[in-house]
Amino acid sequence: MNSYSIIVFGAGPSGICAAIHASNCGLSTLLVEPSSVAGGAITLAGVAVPALFNAWGRQVIAGIGWELVKNTLLEMGEKLPDFTVQDTSDHVKNAITINPLIFSAIADEALLNAKVNIAYHTMPATLDWNGSSWDVGLCTKDGLIQVQASVIIDCTGDANATKIAGYQVLSPDYCQPGTFSFHATGFQFDQIDFNDLANDFYTAIQNGTLKLEDVGDNPNWVKSFFWHFFGRQGKNTNHISWINAYSSERKTQMDIEGRASALRLFRFLKGRKGLENLTFNQIAQQTGARETRRIVGETTVTEDDYVSGRVFPDAICYSFYPIDLHDPKCGLIVKPLKPGIVPTVPRGALIPKNSTNFLAAGRIISSDRAANSALRIQATCMATGQAAGAIAALAVKLNQQPREIPIQAIHDSLRKQNAIVPSIP
Repeated sequence: MNSYSIIVFGAGPSGICAAIHASNCGLSTLLVEPSSVAGGAITLAGVAVPALFNAWGRQVIAGIGWELVKNTLLEMGEKLPDFTVQDTSDHVKNAITINPLIFSAIADEALLNAKVNIAYHTMPATLDWNGSSWDVGLCTKDGLIQVQASVIIDCTGDANATKIAGYQVLSPDYCQPGTFSFHATGFQFDQIDFNDLANDFYTAIQNGTLKLEDVGDNPNWVKSFFWHFFGRQGKNTNHISWINAYSSERKTQMDIEGRASALRLFRFLKGRKGLENLTFNQIAQQTGARETRRIVGETTVTEDDYVSGRVFPDAICYSFYPIDLHDPKCGLIVKPLKPGIVPTVPRGALIPKNSTNFLAAGRIISSDRAANSALRIQATCMATGQAAGAIAALAVKLNQQPREIPIQAIHDSLRKQNAIVPSIP
């Protein structure tokens, strides 16, 4: 039976950084990912716009995640962003557009250079604590295999490993909507009649050939949606609502509905004036979920904690993004942070309650719904992932529980791999 110091589940933005940091610390590390590619939302959901690494004129998130993004930009001959300049009118404008294919290849390269063991096409089946280590059942293409690990890091985005291990998770009755991204081309923007589109859209909803969610959730925004849709060439614009895609069954439902939504919209638009040559090109392999499950951690980050910029006594990284809640009942709720506010993330939000040798990172960290709408963003996921990798490595080396490790030791480990850590009063 193969044995590892650390197993990381999920090769999204958080999992990549967790695995590289832990392996760079000299710990045998296995990265397990059910798909064929690293990158998570960047590669699988087509949202290749990681944000946000800077706040109020300075970089607040660096380390492994930023190096991957920077190297992707340099590989493509792109200019690096000037973090001293920030557009405070629209947070989206501060996101960094990257090439997802090049990012995934650079991530593979970085993982292999760090000597991470990579297991694509694999997912957790069983997780049992035997008193000294984790017995792990992995589902592979050839069947179930058994391995062992000292520490587990859940970076699945859906808290799958946490749930399988028997720790408490929160599954909201309804979640923020997902989005199925694609690239619309072949249209002539200046020839599109947006009034006719909006009027015909309401008729199409009434006769059942379209759903409101195909253009968002607000019936009063249909005309502006089409401006938004064609202005962004279809990317990250629709909503797939009322599905909590935490399980295989529900994720299947969301993915099927995502593609059906794109097909409905394509049939509605194709052939109209200015859209005679319209085509939709695939950029996402699956519908991207904004929210599914969160762990119940030793510390829960609340909206008040986040918007006040509370510096937790066990803060391990910064986060920066407005409260950005896509609510199918209430519409989009955006609450920008006040000037100078830079929230922090505590170690306790990465540790499930009553857990042993177990950590979580990425969008599943312990937080209320409003705070999570900001903490779920890719740069923050990278930062929490790297922090989890540092904590896990120290837990093995010091033979201590993640909650027991001195914060200074965690900060020192993170700084050695170029991360930015908060100053704790």
